[in-house]
Amino acid sequence: MSNSSRVPSVDREVNFASPSREQSQPPLSKNKLKKLRRDQAWEEGRERRKELRKLKKEQKKEKKRAAAADDEHTLATESTIVKRKASDDAEALEAKKPKYEKATQLPVSFVIDCGFDDLMLDGERKSLASQITRSYSDNHKASFRSHLSISSFGRHLKERFDTVLSGHHHNWKGVKFVEGDFEEAARQAHKHMMGAHGGSHAGAFANNKVSSEATEPPELEVVYLTSDSPDILTELRPYTTYVIGGLVDKNRHKGICYKRAMDRGVETARLPISDYMQMASRSVLATNHVVEIMLRWLELGDWGKAFLEVVPKRKGGVLKDGVLILDETTEGAKHDEPARNGSLEEPPMEEPSTKEQTLEKAVVESHQPNPPPRAENAGKSDEE
Repeated sequence: MSNSSRVPSVDREVNFASPSREQSQPPLSKNKLKKLRRDQAWEEGRERRKELRKLKKEQKKEKKRAAAADDEHTLATESTIVKRKASDDAEALEAKKPKYEKATQLPVSFVIDCGFDDLMLDGERKSLASQITRSYSDNHKASFRSHLSISSFGRHLKERFDTVLSGHHHNWKGVKFVEGDFEEAARQAHKHMMGAHGGSHAGAFANNKVSSEATEPPELEVVYLTSDSPDILTELRPYTTYVIGGLVDKNRHKGICYKRAMDRGVETARLPISDYMQMASRSVLATNHVVEIMLRWLELGDWGKAFLEVVPKRKGGVLKDGVLILDETTEGAKHDEPARNGSLEEPPMEEPSTKEQTLEKAVVESHQPNPPPRAENAGKSDEE
């Protein structure tokens, strides 16, 4: 058999053995058809989804812009409210602040006699230094100010001011430190009172008959304040120097200030506490309390009110029946009612400490409206 006759048979065998792929594919299942339809629908919706995404993006941006505008408006409103509240708070705080008028210098002098240095213990000298510091602070802030002098300033007291208190007293204004005794300080104070800056007749001196225009200048007048004096101080007089004994001795040296004044031939007097107040304890006061009481009288012209404002509550002092004090809210005067609260005690004063020394420095360095607590040690210099 020839080769040509055999090829067709091979071809037939090949065709029989290799049928076409289309004839061999099985039909698609229902799930497959569903998937194909889904894929086709997804492809057909591609452009629509793109438009939707773009629209959502624009809507989101618009919402952010609206929220930002709302936030800006809210912040502006809150800022306005905060500013308004701050302004109101500032006005309220300003209204609460005590309004200090410029101090008026009066032609009257206070001298603290520190000539008792050898009679005091170290702790008592510390108390005296504290009382002097507070006296200066009270006078510096007073509406009606006196001339203030510290006499017999030397030895241990001066050493304390120069070392422990860092010499801050050199920066004090309106006070003189005199190495000489109280009479020397009184002469210097009188000369100053008669000068151009001696002071004006204001406060309690407004209606005083003594006039700075008198043809003859007032003579030197000195009054030593001591609780042992038989004479009562009824008022403060212009161009007069009032001496306060700077002695803290726990009542060891009785009558020493009165004796000193008598030996010098100096007039004496005591504050009229017993005429105005009923005291639950001894009526001896600290040096700075005496200074503050007289400063209050220079402003008010009223002993009763001055005592009520200054005398420590621990002493349980109340005005006596029939005593009148000036009422700020009404014209004229009124009777003062006894205190209804039976507890008028203050903690007793402790010995000066490092903390007290720091407080003394604070009063000197910054003249704040509220000075440190007053020293409460009693001394012979203090008034009844």
